[in-house]
This record gives sequence, C-alpha cells and structure tokens, in this order.
Amino acid sequence: MAETVNQEAQAAAAAAQTTPAQPAGKTFTQAELDSIVADRLARERAKYPDYEDLKAKAAKYDAAEEAGKSELQKANDKAAALKTELEALKKANQLRELRERVAKEKNVPASLLNGDSEEACKAQADAILAFARPGGYPSLRDGGEAAKMGGASTRDLFADWAAQQI
Repeated sequence: MAETVNQEAQAAAAAAQTTPAQPAGKTFTQAELDSIVADRLARERAKYPDYEDLKAKAAKYDAAEEAGKSELQKANDKAAALKTELEALKKANQLRELRERVAKEKNVPASLLNGDSEEACKAQADAILAFARPGGYPSLRDGGEAAKMGGASTRDLFADWAAQQI
C-alpha cells in the first residue's frame, strides 16, 4: 500500500515537470494589436463624448471649493482668535472688579492686591493691614519736635546717636 502511494506521488511530480503543449491559436502582429486597441478606445470614447468638458468643469469646481474653504477657514480662525481675546478680557475685568471690591471692603489700595480669588485677595489685604498697623513703629513723645532738654529735637538726637555708632 505504501508502494502505491509512493508511485502515485512520483507520477504526479513527473506530470508537473513536463510542460504542456501550447494550444495552437492565432497570433497577432503589433499593427493588428494596435488597431484592435484603438478601435476599442474609440468605441469607449463614443459612449462619453463630453468627458473632457466634464473633467475640466469638475477641476474648476474643486478649485473654487478649495478657495472658498480657505476663506472660510480664515474667517473661522479669526473668529476663534477674537473669542479667545474676548474671554481673556472678560476674565481680566472680573479680576479687576474683584480686587477693587476687596480693596474697598478692607480699605487698602487695589494696586497692592494680586490674588486670583476673593479668598487670596482678602488674605493679602489682611497681611497689608497687619504690616501697616499703627503701633508697629515706636511713638515719639514729642513727635520729633524740639525736646526740653538741650533744645535739640529727637530727630537731631537720633542722628547724633547714629553718627556715634558708625
């Protein structure tokens, strides 16, 4: 049985190696082939006589559409830029109004506030007030005027003391 399978495989390989005989058919010259192709193209072009005109119109339409799209794209880009600018201006205006309101409420200059939220501005205002509180500096009994002792002002006495220290 193994011999039968082996013989069949050898027969199939031998058949594959042999080349089949070419069928006898008509052969064409190059001129005949060219005329056949030209006739076929002429028949196909006759079906669609205005193809070239339609192709040119389609190209013009595509070009006009692209030009219109670029104008539309320019307008969209400009609108987006203006929208971004408007949003930035609105935010800056709201921030300015917030700082002015907190400054008025806390009685501090609005130009010293730079927080981005109401809480931050109030915290800054409280810090400014704590720093600028009266009593943070020594108070002079005579207000810097001439003292009774020696006729010199406190200012002059301080200047003399500073000169001695240096």
